[in-house]
Amino acid sequence: MAVVAAIMGRNLRLFFRDRMNVFFSLLAALIVFLLYALFLGNLQTQSIAASFPQADTGDARAFVDSWMFAGVVALTAMTTSLGALAVFVDDAASGRFRDFLVSPLKRWQLVFGYLLATVVISLIMTVIVLAVSLGYLFFVDGVALGVDELGRTLAWIALTCLAFAALWAVIASFLRTTGAFAALSTIVGTLIGFLAGAFIAVGLFPDGVRNAVNALPFAQATTLLRREFTGETLSTLVGGNQEAIDALGEFYGVTAVIGDWEVSVPFVVATLVLLATAFTALAAWRIRARIA
Repeated sequence: MAVVAAIMGRNLRLFFRDRMNVFFSLLAALIVFLLYALFLGNLQTQSIAASFPQADTGDARAFVDSWMFAGVVALTAMTTSLGALAVFVDDAASGRFRDFLVSPLKRWQLVFGYLLATVVISLIMTVIVLAVSLGYLFFVDGVALGVDELGRTLAWIALTCLAFAALWAVIASFLRTTGAFAALSTIVGTLIGFLAGAFIAVGLFPDGVRNAVNALPFAQATTLLRREFTGETLSTLVGGNQEAIDALGEFYGVTAVIGDWEVSVPFVVATLVLLATAFTALAAWRIRARIA
């Protein structure tokens, strides 16, 4: 395992040394934050205030901010692992694998070195963004997650990082050039924001599009974090009215609804576990084949 740790450490250093790669791995999250900081946040707050005239404007702002930051953290967990795979793609494109093959390293050690580095980078970046998000919510909106909510949030982050690191590793294993990887990263960074319902609320989509988005793991994984981030602020906003909580939760993607079926937390967890397991095995096989 010392060899695997050394390979992982090397990949970590290469990733964090490339500041542009770090920046682009956070692109989707940065886009969401800037959109809401510049104008969408005020529009959402005004819209909610108009729909609930009895609600306090500060409560509406706290809900919108907590909803937005849940999306930012979720997008970070889903996209930074793709940026972390730039090291693998660069090694493959530059022919460094040939150098590895003439060394005493075993192929499985290289495979696990790449996969573990991808997961660790995603976890580090997401936890940093989580800390910044919680700091903003506390100092600006006076919102703080409880110990239980924070514990579940960290668990959902770890599961999301594992699942999507495995998914992107499989996709990256088919890329042959760094240019193709850069193009994929740009597309993913933009598209994931819509698929996760982070750029705009899923309630604004047509019914067919909304059902399709909620059926995908991107939106489902985001609901796990939104439940924890908005649990208190949503209830406070509507004075604990359960009917209003359910309606707003469905509109803003706090819960994922497909047709008349509400996607449950156990179902989302099972989906992410299956995604992580299946794609980790497939990624290990594909990376081993590329190295060979």
